[in-house]
Amino acid sequence: MLICADWLIVSADLPPIRHGAIRVVGDVVESVGDAGEMRAAHPGDETVDASNHVVMPGFVNAHVHLYGVLAHGIPQTTPVTGFWSFLEDYWWPKVEDSLDPAMIVTATEWVCAEMLRSGTTSFYDILEAPRALGGVLIEQASVVERLGIRGILSFEATERAGAAIAQSGLDENLAMIDHGRRSGASGLVTGAMCYHTTFTCSEGFIRRAFELAADRDVLCHAHLNEGTHEGEWCVEHHGRRTVEWYDEIGVLGPRFLASQCVQVSSREQSLLGERGVRVSHMPLANCEVGGGIAPIPELIAGGTIVGLGSDGYVNDFYEVMRGAFLLHKARLLDPGTMPAATVLGLATSGGARALGLGHRVGSLRPGYQADLQIVDGRFPTPATDHNLCDQLVLWRNGTHVRDVMVAGRWRVRNGIVDGVDTDRLRARVHEQAERLWARA
Repeated sequence: MLICADWLIVSADLPPIRHGAIRVVGDVVESVGDAGEMRAAHPGDETVDASNHVVMPGFVNAHVHLYGVLAHGIPQTTPVTGFWSFLEDYWWPKVEDSLDPAMIVTATEWVCAEMLRSGTTSFYDILEAPRALGGVLIEQASVVERLGIRGILSFEATERAGAAIAQSGLDENLAMIDHGRRSGASGLVTGAMCYHTTFTCSEGFIRRAFELAADRDVLCHAHLNEGTHEGEWCVEHHGRRTVEWYDEIGVLGPRFLASQCVQVSSREQSLLGERGVRVSHMPLANCEVGGGIAPIPELIAGGTIVGLGSDGYVNDFYEVMRGAFLLHKARLLDPGTMPAATVLGLATSGGARALGLGHRVGSLRPGYQADLQIVDGRFPTPATDHNLCDQLVLWRNGTHVRDVMVAGRWRVRNGIVDGVDTDRLRARVHEQAERLWARA
């Protein structure tokens, strides 16, 4: 198949190709180049016309809570006064501790469809739902596989609900990891190890999570300094800040996927880069919880691998990119920081590298998976090779995505997600949200 477009972005770090084409064979990118030359070289190929459009890599959402959609609009009876209040008075009792498998599966289908519709082709999900343990990740996986989006699923194991549930959380991750391995190299859904934070998990439990991750050769994820609370807690209980303590106990390294990293000291920033820790950045959700603005430009300058995530808050990745593009300029009083090409890179190849998928997705280089999106390229002002990334980051959103392909298969055509009845699915989401709200 040849897809011929006005513009082709192979990777955010390469110049875009005017009147470019991409050749897809099976589930991979076979070649890219000038559309006229490629049509002449492959006259028998099926040709997809993407005139007036941009073809570019699918987004990689490096951190999402799929169940989070059910909390949108939940009644608030206790005012949230800070990050700890957000967890203790709201998120834990009213959302995570009230979830059941029916809610989770329905939310999974909605958000996966929502992500596909807005150009996301890969994601990493973190589920914490103590009442739903016992195969819930496998139930999620069946939904993800049916929709054909690429996903990594995990359960956020924590000791806050007791030792038995904590162990069940680790076991849930192991079962998902093994399930993904049985699918082989062609499988779209895999697993990872995950626990919550230092203030809900003991040193022994954290060490055990990393040991299991090393045994299965997967990443180990945790939230890290989402607000001021965790760093202060670690100083009080361990005598040093969070990243410094992780380094002391020997788990800080390339296997560690640390999300948020909002309130990190200059020493912590240096350690993250020196030890090769991967970081996922949620610019919009960090604002919602009052956590602050993460020092992402500084982390990038220090060599840290960074990807973007939605946190399950606003899942349209164009909006997430716009947040990353603007917030850091305001924080640093520097309009030149976080240029559009850098932000687009975080949303694609950066996320892929953060999730350990950098050799397969996040770019449309030959040999990579054919995960791509076709986006309306009719901007308010002319698109050029020097402004195309800015045009996309500033003037597009999910409604401008026409088609989406994952592993060589169309999952969205003309804005319609394959196999999803949006109205019926929305009704089911409303039903499950009302069940959750009633419990809360």
